[in-house]
Amino acid sequence: MMSEELAGKQLLLDYDEQEQARGITINSANASMVHEFGGREYLINLIDTPGHVDFGGDVTRAMRAVDGVVIVVCAVEGVMPQTETVIRQALRERVKPVLFINKVDRLINELKVTPEEMQNRFGKIIMKVNELIYKMAEPQFKKEWRVKPEDGSVAFGSAYQNWAISVPFMQKSGITFRDVYQHLAEGKDRELAKKAPLHQVLLDMVIKHLPDPIEAQKIRIPKIWHGDVESDVGKAMIRCSPDSEPVFMVTKILIDPHAGEVAAGRIFAGTLKKGQEVYVIGQPGKSRVQQVAVYVGPDRIPVEEAPAGNIVAVTGVKNAISGSTISTKQDLTPFEKIKHISEPVVTVAIEAVHMKDLPKLVDVLRTVAKADPSLRVEINQETGEHLLSGMGELHLEVTQYRIVNEYGVEIKASEPIVVYRESVEGKSPSSFEGKSPNKHNRFYIEVEPLPEEIVKAILEGEIPSDEKIKDPKGLAKKLQDLGMDKDEAKNIYDIHGTNIFINATKGIQYLHETKELLIEAFREAMDRGPRAWEPVMGVKVRLVDAKLHEDSIHRGPAQVIPAGRSAIYGAMVTAGTILLEPKLKLFINVPQDLLGNVTRELNQRRCTILDIEQEEDTVNITAKAPVAEMFGFAGSIRSATQGRALWSTEFMGFEKLPKELLEKVTREIRTRKGLKPEPPGADYYAST
Repeated sequence: MMSEELAGKQLLLDYDEQEQARGITINSANASMVHEFGGREYLINLIDTPGHVDFGGDVTRAMRAVDGVVIVVCAVEGVMPQTETVIRQALRERVKPVLFINKVDRLINELKVTPEEMQNRFGKIIMKVNELIYKMAEPQFKKEWRVKPEDGSVAFGSAYQNWAISVPFMQKSGITFRDVYQHLAEGKDRELAKKAPLHQVLLDMVIKHLPDPIEAQKIRIPKIWHGDVESDVGKAMIRCSPDSEPVFMVTKILIDPHAGEVAAGRIFAGTLKKGQEVYVIGQPGKSRVQQVAVYVGPDRIPVEEAPAGNIVAVTGVKNAISGSTISTKQDLTPFEKIKHISEPVVTVAIEAVHMKDLPKLVDVLRTVAKADPSLRVEINQETGEHLLSGMGELHLEVTQYRIVNEYGVEIKASEPIVVYRESVEGKSPSSFEGKSPNKHNRFYIEVEPLPEEIVKAILEGEIPSDEKIKDPKGLAKKLQDLGMDKDEAKNIYDIHGTNIFINATKGIQYLHETKELLIEAFREAMDRGPRAWEPVMGVKVRLVDAKLHEDSIHRGPAQVIPAGRSAIYGAMVTAGTILLEPKLKLFINVPQDLLGNVTRELNQRRCTILDIEQEEDTVNITAKAPVAEMFGFAGSIRSATQGRALWSTEFMGFEKLPKELLEKVTREIRTRKGLKPEPPGADYYAST
């Protein structure tokens, strides 16, 4: 699609100026292309996704739209933590992988390896990738989806120099590994690119080994759509039929300065046509499709209609967000929520430099959060403070650059701050009484930590959270299997974040009428915990008793919500509140003689070294690092190793903050939020 001269260097899919300047992919970009294989023409919808950990949300969302992935691993650096993350993201969505080992030229030109050493390196990489697939895939795909060089599901090459080979291609063309080695050693890269063009080898592998939509949807639909597969729409999706009602899932919202919001995503059934009236499931009103288009990098090419199985861009659909289901059928069951592996853990406070830009800044922040759901935006109308939370320093830096340069709002941002989580240390000694302001209603609450297996199941999406409980029996069974008491599992009121609210009362009059208000109180308490007003994680809240006024006028929202919230807060304080801090898995590859400098740098940042592995003259260090201590790490590690360290990080979840830091960090957070430095005790909640 572009000139041979520019291929590998033009960065056609990294069309954003930030991507060009930094030399990394920041946004996922779509390209639809035709490729001939075995005398037939095939249309390939390709999404180029970022590799940097801060933009992992884009990868997760892209996985919903595709049926197969090409995992790219560097021949020199090998399998990295981020490789592990993307394989997990793909397998979770039942997306089949193939492998491309890139930068083979660096092995020969920089590391001067022999042909035998080169093949050994490849063997190690393939073994490691297969290990990960075997560990993370569902039982029916463990063996079937392993990659093998002999069948062509592994290719080797250099994207920069535009050449690649695979075993089937070698058999067909007569080119061998030795020829490749010789060409590179003699600097004949161009000649090699003509004999073994990258696009041909890679796209042949895609067509031969990755399933087409008709095959893929049979296995993917039951996983990503929990509606009735025996219904007409269900059957149409399983068959990928173009003749039913259209069903389209949005995986990305792009903001076009001329066309406004553009919804990109995958058509799972039916045919999407220009001018069609559609519903965004769960939103009021209809929208009219103004344009259907296919993407080639930054360009949208309009088409009259597009059938099931394609990735397209749609304009004119109001209220759609990433994850929305769109159809002409209003009562359709929406697709399952897209579960992200990482969470926003770094926050900056943003202010407009000029007061006149304040209304515009609010709009821009909403637009930015819509286009990138990995960002979390909190707008406080009273204080005028706007909080922007992202996956890491780079993520926030790029977003701030966009606000200033693309949307034209001058801003100043605070130093990055870390988002903590609150939890409880043990079980509350007894139930805690929360009284309503009019003293006519009382709620008795107990709290305790939620078992780790249940928290993990919620995080992995096996147990749905933040939505109405559709299947109480199925949920009760899952929770019982994970060790929850039978009676508790049958009486779940709500699951919010990784916290569960259980009704453990018997025969309380009027309780049913206050259920929704109690859920509201529970959600408010879980969004802002009592210690530092940070989100709560991994807590089981049990309502054990309640005394309610017989007159409904005395148990309205203004009475029930504060009473429920105070009871939860009081129970948490008596159980002992703690803070959980976000941790990163840190992976560093460094020459052996610089190991001491690296460990010194890690020790200064409260890091725990998990593993040190020696590989020839380099050392691989795996460590666990608190996000709070990682600001400015890039500069420090560069100067400590004269720029010779390769490093990457992966989000590792939350862990308990050391006791000696608890009071200090609590005071810092509370002071920053304008609260009294000391958190209130149980007496405060008993009296309110």
